[in-house]
Amino acid sequence: MTGPSHDPHGPYGPRPRHRPERLPPTARSTRAFPEGEHPGSAEDDTRWSTRYDPRADTRYDAHDDPRGDDGHDDDAGPRKITVTRVAAWRARRLTQQGARAFHRAASADGADRSGLTALTYAWMANYASDATLAVALANTLFFSAASAESKSRVALYLLITVAPFALVAPVIGPALDRLQQGRRAAMAVSTAGQGVLAVVLALWMDTWALYPAALGIMVLSKSFGVLKAAVTPRVLPPGITLVTTNSRLTVFGLVASGVAGGIAAGVAWLFGSPGAAWLTAAICLAGVWLCLRIPAWVEVTEGEEPTQILPVHGATGERRRSPLSRDVVTALWANGTIRSLTGFLMLFSAFVVKNETEGAPGDQLLLLGVVGAAAGAGGFAGNFIGARQRFGRPRVLMIVCLVLALAAVVLAATVTGLTTAAVAALVAATTSALLKVCLDAVVQRDLPEASRASAFGRSETILQLSWVFGGALGVLLPPTWWIGFTVIGVVMAIGTVQTVLITRGSSMIPGRRR
Repeated sequence: MTGPSHDPHGPYGPRPRHRPERLPPTARSTRAFPEGEHPGSAEDDTRWSTRYDPRADTRYDAHDDPRGDDGHDDDAGPRKITVTRVAAWRARRLTQQGARAFHRAASADGADRSGLTALTYAWMANYASDATLAVALANTLFFSAASAESKSRVALYLLITVAPFALVAPVIGPALDRLQQGRRAAMAVSTAGQGVLAVVLALWMDTWALYPAALGIMVLSKSFGVLKAAVTPRVLPPGITLVTTNSRLTVFGLVASGVAGGIAAGVAWLFGSPGAAWLTAAICLAGVWLCLRIPAWVEVTEGEEPTQILPVHGATGERRRSPLSRDVVTALWANGTIRSLTGFLMLFSAFVVKNETEGAPGDQLLLLGVVGAAAGAGGFAGNFIGARQRFGRPRVLMIVCLVLALAAVVLAATVTGLTTAAVAALVAATTSALLKVCLDAVVQRDLPEASRASAFGRSETILQLSWVFGGALGVLLPPTWWIGFTVIGVVMAIGTVQTVLITRGSSMIPGRRR
């Protein structure tokens, strides 16, 4: 027998290696560890003493891990502190937090499951492309020319683009309304067409090709709006009204328009109008992919019924049509009236500012920014307020909005200047958003669910034509504050009187009393 002096480990055999105290089987953690690497295994004695990696747990959500892909904790900042690295780290953290907050807002209330999130992204792309195109055209037709020359060029642009559109739009709306299948594909095709024409615009910006290309982009963009209005009722999440949904879409669209417009302004400053047109084409390319991501169930039209904006008494047909209620017709007149004001303000204010600050494009951009900021703030405020209204008496609200807008126009015609014009833009944008929310509410309340998609598709065409009418007035009138606001004030007064008469079952148009 070997004595203790010959055994390096003593008389009791080898000394056991140090191990952490083990818990009884019933008290051990139930975390999911890879096979053969559970705590205390002979093969993993060294790993058991290291820090547990939560990403190895199948129940762990990777978004909750503050560490980056390299295992470093992003909340702790960069390993080596320098001004550049700290700034980059802060920018990355803010970008990540903003992206997560944006995604949560876009997918809130079950919007990601109903398909509303996908429609929201496609609608934002359409808003963004419209904004970048507006920057490209403004830089070409407005800022790069003298006042008289820019007025004639924009007038020519409206003659070639608006006049044909005013004739085609009454056909586009009903035609798209009859398109019961393939609306996702139609939205993707219209977006792709805008991208192709934006490329044409970028390559031949200084030629006559600008006008037909702009015409095509405008028509396709308005067609997209009609299709979006028809698709929206089919992606409503449970428990969310159409009013809230449309307000949400408008707010997201305004955010996309503001961001894209700012980027396009920088691109146009660096590369000219063709650069902004190329940016428009890139956004449209992304928009095609976003349109195709809209769920396929928006194509299901079983049980839908077409609507008629102006009912024809005694008409019969194989398909039953749902006539519009008095509140819906009132809302259409009110929205058409206010849309003519917003279209007028956009173009008229631009020409008056350009006429008063000739030769100073920087001052022109600053002053126009004041009017644009007022209109943007009004749009946000109107959608925010409208989404929280019950609309128990929609007729009263519609008349009050028109009276407020008319009062703002009268004030701008009496006390002329940029300040009152900005006030008019703020009131017009706020009331326009409120009236649009009101229209959505009465359509949802008064029309059967099977007819809502058709009603929104047709009503959108009426609103677009009203905006075009107001924009044409803004270009054709002399660039004088009191003249322009006096004329649009008369138009607003006529529209307000007609709206009031509609609420009482009468009308200024013969044969349209109901």
